[in-house]
Amino acid sequence: MHRETLETAAFRVGYAALFALLLLPLLVVVVTSFAASGRLAFPPESYSLVWYSEFFDSIGWLTAFENSIIVGVGTALFATVLGVLAAFGQEFDEESTLGTIVGPLVLLPLLIPPVILGITLLMYFSELGLRDSYATLVLAHTLWATPLVYFVMRSVFSRFDWQQLDAAYDLGAGPVQAFVHVVLPNVKQGVFVGALLAFIISLQEFVMALFLSTGSTETIPVLAWTEIRQALDPMVSVVSTFLILFSLVALALAVLATNLEWVSKQLS
Repeated sequence: MHRETLETAAFRVGYAALFALLLLPLLVVVVTSFAASGRLAFPPESYSLVWYSEFFDSIGWLTAFENSIIVGVGTALFATVLGVLAAFGQEFDEESTLGTIVGPLVLLPLLIPPVILGITLLMYFSELGLRDSYATLVLAHTLWATPLVYFVMRSVFSRFDWQQLDAAYDLGAGPVQAFVHVVLPNVKQGVFVGALLAFIISLQEFVMALFLSTGSTETIPVLAWTEIRQALDPMVSVVSTFLILFSLVALALAVLATNLEWVSKQLS
C-alpha cells in the first residue's frame, strides 16, 4: 500500500513537472509581450501595452492576421467535409480493397516532410496560375488537416448506433436526408471538434505557407519569421500570445462541445 502511494505521488510529481516544462516557454512569451522597451528580454525591465497598441496600428500585421483567419476558416471547411465524408464512407466499405487503403492513404500527407510538400505544391500551383491566391494555402493546409478530422470522425462513428440509419431508410428517407437528419445531429460535436483542429493546424502552419504565400496572402507565422530575421523585438511575443490565445479558446470550445451534457447539468 505504501509503495503504491509512493508510485502514485512520483507519477503526479513527474506529470506536473512535465506539464510545467511545456508551459514555461509559453509563459515567457506572454510575459515578454508586455515589455515596454524594444529589447526582447525576460523578465522585462518595465511593463507596458505599447507593443499591443503598435500591433493594432500596423497594417502589415493586421493584414497577415486577416489572411490567417481566412485561410484557417477555408481549411476547416474543406478538411471537415473531406474528413467526415471519408470516415462515413469507410464505415460502409471497410472490407473492400479501397476501404483498407483509405486509412493509410489519408495518413500519407502527414508522413511527407512539409518542405517536400511545399516545393511540390509551389511548382504545381504555379503551373495552374494559382500562385497568388488563398486557394493555394487552403488546399495545402487541407492536406495536413484532413487526416486529423478523418481519425476524429472514425472514433466518433465507432460509437454511433447505425440501426438509427437503417430505421431512417426503412421509413423512406434517402441517403442525403438520412445523413442530415439522423447521422449529423448525433455526431455534430465530433464534426465541430474536427473543424477546430483543422483551424488550429492551419493557423499555426509555417513551412508550406512560407513556400506558397505571397505579399498579399502572407500569414502570421510567415510574417513573424520575416520580422525575426530583421529584428528580435516584443512584437513577435505579442503575435505569439494571440496565437496561444486562439488555441486555448479553440481547445475550450472543443472541451465544451464534447461535454455538453455535463455542462448543462452543472448549469441547471
